[in-house]
Amino acid sequence: MNGASREALATAREQLDALTDNTSVAPAKLADDLASVTALLNREGTLRRALSDPAKSGEAKAELLRRLLGGQLGADSVDLLAGLVRSRWSQPRDLVDAVEELADSADLIDAQRRGALDDVEDELFRFGRILSASSELRAALANQVADARAKTGLLHSLLGGRAHPVTERLVTRLVTAPRGRSLEGGIEYLSKLAAARRDRMVAEVTSATPLSDQQKRRLGASLARIYGRQVHLNLDVDPAVLGGVRVRIGDEVINGAIADRLDEAARRLAG
Repeated sequence: MNGASREALATAREQLDALTDNTSVAPAKLADDLASVTALLNREGTLRRALSDPAKSGEAKAELLRRLLGGQLGADSVDLLAGLVRSRWSQPRDLVDAVEELADSADLIDAQRRGALDDVEDELFRFGRILSASSELRAALANQVADARAKTGLLHSLLGGRAHPVTERLVTRLVTAPRGRSLEGGIEYLSKLAAARRDRMVAEVTSATPLSDQQKRRLGASLARIYGRQVHLNLDVDPAVLGGVRVRIGDEVINGAIADRLDEAARRLAG
């Protein structure tokens, strides 16, 4: 997003956090409402354009939204959406993207309240690895002509009872309404969104052998010193990894004797 849309999204994120700081607000209900509005706006171009029209006043757009959706959504959802449409958006699709992000964030807030955010992050990562390893599963879930109910059933057979309900909801929405994203890209987006709930970075760590608890603590502490933020480790094992360990954070990849290199880098930065 650029310009006005970026500012509007930042404001919307703050409004979501302020709203869900109130423990009487149910984040899961909020997520369901926002997801249904995402689908509506994605489908109805005329409504999407009307609610993001810069020629209309913010109050006029908020009133239109309340008139159309006020009786179908919870009051908290309507208030949040009214704030969204009052803002200026560079293009109508940015509004839809923002509503979708808030829906996913609300589900992650639900997981956080339940003390399950770490589990959801790990499950999203593992599901991404399963997708990468199975071309048949990837093809079945990405099939654009397949029935959404069939995809939902397939996902439930894979995740139901094995993953946290928030993980299943997030993945199901991604698969049944990808909105032009690849499955791998969507999983990566959700993982980053989950990490952002704790203002953390995500490091994908691939080692030749499983890391011990002490090695994980040392690696996490070294990365935190370098980046100045808590770093969540997504762990994978691949005997073919050269140098014993490979760490990827965003576009940056570090190979080799990782703990020693990180400790040295941290000392240099501190100096």
